Amino acid sequence: MNRVYVCSCFGITETQVREHVDSGACTPRQIASACKAGTDCGNCVRRIQALLGRGSCPRRDMVEQGEPAVFTAVEAA
Repeated sequence: MNRVYVCSCFGITETQVREHVDSGACTPRQIASACKAGTDCGNCVRRIQALLGRGSCPRRDMVEQGEPAVFTAVEAA
């Protein structure tokens, strides 16, 4: 198995970053919140940005339409 590390500080792989993206992370800050990648030396932030690309992000789309990007537990139920 060939692992391509994005973040050497925390041992985060491309696969892990992509899993967080698939779970809804749209920004490097959201990736950092999910797995700490990009929070130590910062050398991986550009790679994370490249993996995120300019694709569609449901939360970003919601904000651009004036809707809240974060739901409360009551709204989600």
